[in-house]
Amino acid sequence: MDKQEARRIVRERLLKVARPDSRFHFNFGEYITDFEGSDVATRNLIGMDIYQQAKTIFITPDNSVEQLKAQAIRDGKTVLTTTYGIYRGFLRLTREDVPPGMEDYAVLLDLIERFGHYVTLAEIRDQYQIDLMVTGGMAVSKEGVRFGKGHGFFDLEWAMLYSIGAASAATPMIAFVHDCQIVDFYLEPTIYDTLVDYIVTPGSIIKVDNPQ
Repeated sequence: MDKQEARRIVRERLLKVARPDSRFHFNFGEYITDFEGSDVATRNLIGMDIYQQAKTIFITPDNSVEQLKAQAIRDGKTVLTTTYGIYRGFLRLTREDVPPGMEDYAVLLDLIERFGHYVTLAEIRDQYQIDLMVTGGMAVSKEGVRFGKGHGFFDLEWAMLYSIGAASAATPMIAFVHDCQIVDFYLEPTIYDTLVDYIVTPGSIIKVDNPQ
């Protein structure tokens, strides 16, 4: 099945559990939606060993992972992210940047630039080794093929971080989605598609064996 048809199918499912965006409402071609149960999925993820052992985490600027970003700050992780696509580069957010009690606000797209600090690829290369990467998505297969809203931002972010040596093929990658976004049919990956090692939802944690 091609991506366009997969997006159509998942969109119909998502409308039952999605939370509207303040700007784009339910236009899933413009943002990755938050969903009912994302708090439960967050608890599932932070209970994983790979999260607890991670010091530096890259988390995408998706609505669904805002709670995860806030918790990562509470837990003393260094969070790397982007804001509106990749146009402004990468941003770093740490415990020292956010006053206690402000974590849920500091990670919002409209405020994160006031709390975080932009870092260059050279600075990331020299100062950080990414221990975990987490992304939202539009759909993901049980074989680990994940795609987003169609702009390819995460694939570019991954490529840049990989090219400077801050991430590698061994860096665990998690798709953070609702259960309804897991598709049973086969998705043919392209050369640019990012494959994930784990799928975390409100209902389960799925380890993908030999993503393909």
